[in-house]
Amino acid sequence: MAGEGRKRMRPLPERSNVRDSRTQPLQQQTESELPPEILEDIISRVELEDNIRASAVCKSWLAAAISVRVSNKPPWLMVFPRSGKLYKFYDPSQRKTYWLELPELDEAKVCHAKDGWLLLSKPRLRKIFFFCPYTQELIKLPDIEFSYERVKIAFSTSPKSTSCVVFSVRLVSPNIVALSNWCPGATEWSTVFYTNPVEFHRSLCSNLVFCNGRFYYFCITGWVGVYRPDFNTWTVYVIHTPCPGAFFDQNWCTKKFVVEHDGEIFLILTSSDLNPVVYQLNQVNLVWMERKSLGGMSLFASLLSSHARVDLLGKMRDSVYFPKVRFHGKRCVSYSITEGRYYPRNQIYDWGEIDPLESLWIDQPEDLPAFLQK
Repeated sequence: MAGEGRKRMRPLPERSNVRDSRTQPLQQQTESELPPEILEDIISRVELEDNIRASAVCKSWLAAAISVRVSNKPPWLMVFPRSGKLYKFYDPSQRKTYWLELPELDEAKVCHAKDGWLLLSKPRLRKIFFFCPYTQELIKLPDIEFSYERVKIAFSTSPKSTSCVVFSVRLVSPNIVALSNWCPGATEWSTVFYTNPVEFHRSLCSNLVFCNGRFYYFCITGWVGVYRPDFNTWTVYVIHTPCPGAFFDQNWCTKKFVVEHDGEIFLILTSSDLNPVVYQLNQVNLVWMERKSLGGMSLFASLLSSHARVDLLGKMRDSVYFPKVRFHGKRCVSYSITEGRYYPRNQIYDWGEIDPLESLWIDQPEDLPAFLQK
């Protein structure tokens, strides 16, 4: 019979619009469906810049990014009084000023600052000591022959650390230097004498910086002395300092700043007529390379203590901050590398006219809430 061989079409069961998440392919699930604790763990592993980008994906990513976001803290600018014992500390990120009375610093001169500690001297008394302005803790060092104009001195890390090394370079004669070092627990300084090229001493006005276990002593004419505390050795190299004619004048040595960060050394050249230029030292070939961008890093320059920071928020990134506050203490002078201009705008500054004993950058207190409650 015609049609008997045909099969009847059975209607298919209606398909639900909702898929069982257990059968949904993993690649089709969105990251926003990840458990919050897993999402927070993932985002906590990225740098600040990627954290900020992740926060723009969706509300759940925003909440996770903010919960694990950690930004760095800039150093404070410590300003020394012309008279009296009241010292000003300026926070460039919050634009706030704090005041501390520090009678311990009476008649003392700052030599260096690092990790929240000051290294100070009283040359007339041949005294040298560490002092933390936030805790008022004082650590005395053995007496040493000290002429502030003829000695450069710095230290590697906090004096509370057993790995701390204090290192000084003193000009003895036109071609001889005395190199002294001190470590916690030592009762006296260890001193050795080295003979160097005369040209090295003609450019003795210098910056001293600690990097990769070595102290680098940069001179204005391109010479650099490198001291290794572990072997107690001193070697002098020639590194041609990038010095366009407009950058070289009688105050040039006080217009350059050396900064160490994460094993790298940066040089900031300034001029009263030109914008600042930043260089990075190629430590293999011993040449300076100009940096057109800081890659999000911020530099804080002062003659006695310079710092570098990454993971700062907002417009503080890719900028150089100088030791001067304008507009009645409301804004710190900075220079944007990416924009190629100073803030406040339309101004050129002569950093050679700044007294190095007037101000310097110092790490802010480790426990800021406790400090503010004092």
